[in-house]
Amino acid sequence: MPYKHIFFDLDHTLWDFETNSRETLLELYQTHHLATRGILHFDEFLHRYSIHNDRLWDRFRKGFITRKELRSKRFWLTFLEYKIADEKLTQLFSEQFLEILPTKTALFPYTTEVLEYLLQKQYTLHLITNGFEDTQLMKLRNANIFHYFTNIITSEAAGSLKPHAAIFNFALQKSSAMATESIMIGDTLEVDILGAQQAGMDQIYFNPNVPATAIIPTYTIQHLQEIENIL
Repeated sequence: MPYKHIFFDLDHTLWDFETNSRETLLELYQTHHLATRGILHFDEFLHRYSIHNDRLWDRFRKGFITRKELRSKRFWLTFLEYKIADEKLTQLFSEQFLEILPTKTALFPYTTEVLEYLLQKQYTLHLITNGFEDTQLMKLRNANIFHYFTNIITSEAAGSLKPHAAIFNFALQKSSAMATESIMIGDTLEVDILGAQQAGMDQIYFNPNVPATAIIPTYTIQHLQEIENIL
């Protein structure tokens, strides 16, 4: 298949969301002296936050809650588990999280190497992300990978979220690309892979932890370097 356009997801695919999020939350945990508020174990706090964050992101993708609700509720609900109903703390914590997180720069192993390789092979690289525009652009610039991408398509700009066909169609149109000459690389079966399938694009599923089940991708990789075997 003679691909010309490669569309990447950002979080959990190139930008190491887990590492960067953990660093940011640990920083805020210490800054706000949460141990003195009864949150004694950071790892437990991180685990509880992750459960709320994942559930609320799922609701946001399905259109049940707004971006503003997602951003505030994930911390509000986490703090409530520790009997902390402090709106001022929740607001400040949320704001600082969104300020600090995009300054973190951890990438998955071989990210820059594979981007360089693909450019040398004369592929045109793009991003499709459900993340918030201002945050995602900051991540790309701070991690020094912004310049690799011709188009950066966010859900805000597209007015649609993966896996809906509209964001993929918007991305293809903006990139002057045909689905048959494009391939999507992402880490989430129900979002990146299913969405690309529905848009008529081939897919590379990147996830070392969760095997494919009902949704069968075109290709599956465990490490970004394996992209070189496909492209």
